[in-house]
Amino acid sequence: MSPPHAIQPQCLNLALQGGGSHGAFTWGVLDALLEDGGFRFPGISGTSAGAMNAVALAQGFASAALAHPKDPVARQAQACEQARAALRKLWEGVGAMGAFTLGVPVMSNPLMGMMSQFLSPYQTNPLDINPLRKLLERVVDFGMLAQAWDVEGMPQLFVCATNVRTGKGEIFSGNRLSADAIMASACLPQLYKAVEIEGERYWDGGFSGNPALYPLIYRTNCSDMLLVQINPIEHDSVPDTAGDIAERMNEVMFNASLLSELRAIDFVRRLLAEGRLDKERYKSVLMHRIDGGAALSHFGAASKTRVDMGFLLQLFALGRKEGARWVRAHRDDVGVRETLQIVDNP
Repeated sequence: MSPPHAIQPQCLNLALQGGGSHGAFTWGVLDALLEDGGFRFPGISGTSAGAMNAVALAQGFASAALAHPKDPVARQAQACEQARAALRKLWEGVGAMGAFTLGVPVMSNPLMGMMSQFLSPYQTNPLDINPLRKLLERVVDFGMLAQAWDVEGMPQLFVCATNVRTGKGEIFSGNRLSADAIMASACLPQLYKAVEIEGERYWDGGFSGNPALYPLIYRTNCSDMLLVQINPIEHDSVPDTAGDIAERMNEVMFNASLLSELRAIDFVRRLLAEGRLDKERYKSVLMHRIDGGAALSHFGAASKTRVDMGFLLQLFALGRKEGARWVRAHRDDVGVRETLQIVDNP
């Protein structure tokens, strides 16, 4: 049963980062937000594992939107419960696969790891086998999503993938959102063939937007944005082994576009506060963050491909704890003030 404040839920956009099986942390965060019931999500932007979480959450909201198109209270309560169920079904399916993570086969076999350095997926995986697609299609009814996009209260989804030819990020939303789009967002080029959509080929969206924030700014009316981050920005120590150096390079690369957008948001916010921009044309975004990167850093890079159910549930519990903590600490800040300091020295 939803709490009393769920009758008038607060507006909160979600920005969900990718990061392999560490996306189970985000599952926990979302479960805590949905169980609380006090938030509505006009827009959700996700990349890779974040896109998987986003579309599973949308599955629950789509079902409720079609069942209760004119009853917002019933729709909110049912949407939260069905979204929780869809997310659990997704991650329990990932855990049941055992040998696969979100778009990435477990590289625990040293031979597979060596092969990925010298051979392309067009040689090592010519049939482009990825059981995650079938799991995704069992969890998410994309036909139902297409019917629900225009129903009041249905979150808008924005999934980022990287166009191989242009190198630019592309946002898939509305009727363009499909299983192909989700798989493109999670397509690591060392392991899978590029996903072809409408004559173009796409790789992992993390190269260009992890996640992309600008659709939430320009295509929703909500000013508050909660970033669920699972790739650490800072490390206390400097890596000195080949594996640690490679992982730190990946973290820097997959956070670069995000940091650029955060700085742009901060710049616009400061100009608005100084009266140097037209408030009718520019939105002052109130940024919030749950920093899973810091919470997950001690697990190490190799754990991003670990998918035994016990480990996923451990991450889920950690995410639920952090999500509930954020709600307790910042519910009253939503719509009032930002809680993430973006630039240390403006």
